[in-house]
Amino acid sequence: MKTPASRARPARRTMTLAEVRTFIGQLAAANPDAASELNFVDDYTLLVAVVLSAQATDASVNRATVALFRDAPNPQAMVELGEEKVGQHIRTIGLWRTKAHNVVALSRQLLERFDGQVPGDRAALESLPGVGRKTANVVMNVAFGDSTMAVDTHIFRIGNRTGLAPGTTPRAVEDQLVRRIPAEMLRPAHHWLILHGRYVCKARKPECWRCPAYDPCQYRLKDDLRAVGPEAGPGGATAG
Repeated sequence: MKTPASRARPARRTMTLAEVRTFIGQLAAANPDAASELNFVDDYTLLVAVVLSAQATDASVNRATVALFRDAPNPQAMVELGEEKVGQHIRTIGLWRTKAHNVVALSRQLLERFDGQVPGDRAALESLPGVGRKTANVVMNVAFGDSTMAVDTHIFRIGNRTGLAPGTTPRAVEDQLVRRIPAEMLRPAHHWLILHGRYVCKARKPECWRCPAYDPCQYRLKDDLRAVGPEAGPGGATAG
């Protein structure tokens, strides 16, 4: 099933713009209320949660932030809690030492530079410790309603595997998605795509037999996987 060509080029071709609209529309119809799975109560706790989620699952972050946000619900409280105690709250999350440092440092900068408020400007967000382009895109999208596209590992995979937005880097995929997804669909498309990648179009075993956007998808192995169904082995679709 897995050939050198399919590994190098997981999609048969790039989707047409009409197919892109159909693909996104079908994901939307299947999951109309898609939203971030991170738990947060305001812009600040969203920012912290997204910073903590780097190379960690949303579920692991949510478990850690229950007590963290109880003890430090705002930048001042986080600075007062301090790096050591923040670290104690998030020890179960990968890279917790670095993240504890960044969370306290960004909280201090929010107080010193932005009156304790999360800025909605990309450059300002990316100037904060631990905040890169992907984190800034999530905050701008969820907190401020901007039509940004945060390309994580799931969306990068989908962009290339399906032919939706092929690219060799996350930024290239992001730029393609922003250009190719209809403007009125772009903001919520981030959630539709990430949840599709998390639960259906999985890395090792895409579940093509239950994909709501099967027809416009250009994945080379989709017909084989749909024919085999749930019995497909986990190594049956490592391509893309």
